[in-house]
Amino acid sequence: MTSAPEFRLREIAVPAYGPSIVEGLGHGAILPIVALHARELGATVGQAALVVALIGIGQLMMSLPAGALVARIGERRALTVTGLLEFVVFVLAWRTENLVIFAVLVLLTGMAWSVFLLGRQGFMIDAVPIHFRARALSALGGSHRIGMLAGPLIGALLIHFFGLSSVFALGAVASLAAVAMVQWMPDLGADARAAQAVDGPLSVWSVLRQHRRVLVTLGSAVAVISASRSLRLALLPLWCDHVGLSASATSLIFGLAAAVDVSLFYPAGWVMDRFGRVWVAFPVVATAAVGVLLLPLAETFWSVLAISVLIAVGNGLGSGIVMTMGADTAPVAGRAQYLGGWRLAADLGNTAAPVALGALTVVMPLVGACLALGGVGIAGTVWVTYWTGRLDRFRSSAAPS
Repeated sequence: MTSAPEFRLREIAVPAYGPSIVEGLGHGAILPIVALHARELGATVGQAALVVALIGIGQLMMSLPAGALVARIGERRALTVTGLLEFVVFVLAWRTENLVIFAVLVLLTGMAWSVFLLGRQGFMIDAVPIHFRARALSALGGSHRIGMLAGPLIGALLIHFFGLSSVFALGAVASLAAVAMVQWMPDLGADARAAQAVDGPLSVWSVLRQHRRVLVTLGSAVAVISASRSLRLALLPLWCDHVGLSASATSLIFGLAAAVDVSLFYPAGWVMDRFGRVWVAFPVVATAAVGVLLLPLAETFWSVLAISVLIAVGNGLGSGIVMTMGADTAPVAGRAQYLGGWRLAADLGNTAAPVALGALTVVMPLVGACLALGGVGIAGTVWVTYWTGRLDRFRSSAAPS
């Protein structure tokens, strides 16, 4: 009996990770300046915040349609169409001077990003063997983080020499570069789509209904993980301002924490493949909950930095966990539609945490909001640990000897 050839991740590195790095670079450069550009176009502070929120709203709106789109035309074509759409959107955002048009373009950016994330995940499920899945998907999450880390640095140089709106030109170039790299991708799902076309395409709702138990249980655990991640992005800047740290000090804290986060993506995948998903799902939520509970004690740069690094360690160890659990539970028939529902669960968590923080700060001081959200995070840790533990036990029992 001959053994299967050894899988080498570097053989698919360019089509697997290149598009994520350059797309992340473009988005990383643009995200910090959306509110500032909206202000330049005449938005009030509240309106600028709403424009920023349209990115997440666009992702939420497109989660399920993205699954249907990928199922119908495949990952490569979906990524190509999305990249070209983003190119047009960024060029228009670069040139427009109308706030309403700019807001619509920001919404379209969020919608396109949802398709991009789903398409990348689907390709990796086909391209990578199961025993290497977590490492490959963690590296996919890490490649996105690398781009998001480099984007603001390049964007800052462009802003210095050419002005704020020039960053959108960088986003347009990055989108075209991603489209070029996507053309190297083999269309691994072509046979499955052809076979499914014989019986007619599955509807999104029929797939979600068939797998509703998994989406409610493990999907809610994914929502908690995503909420824990988005909470730190919303809460830490507010706390830095609360204790009187400067904007430059706040940026330095985020930069150092991001470096720690990025450095852990491959160990995260190794741990998931070797020991199970629960060993990284637990620290993502637990460190966020403990960090939020400790935040009221942090009143100096160094104490805030220590808590930020603690949360970054947990978040870095969870690199790729949402995509990996989605790949573990996705069916063969209707996979793209299912992953759209999985993406929706994650996007609901991303949206819920900042909304909850905003609602709590209306009725209580920021310290009280930290304690309340930290308590919820502890309960969420128990929930996530229970369901990811069950997933690991199921995977162990289903694995061939």
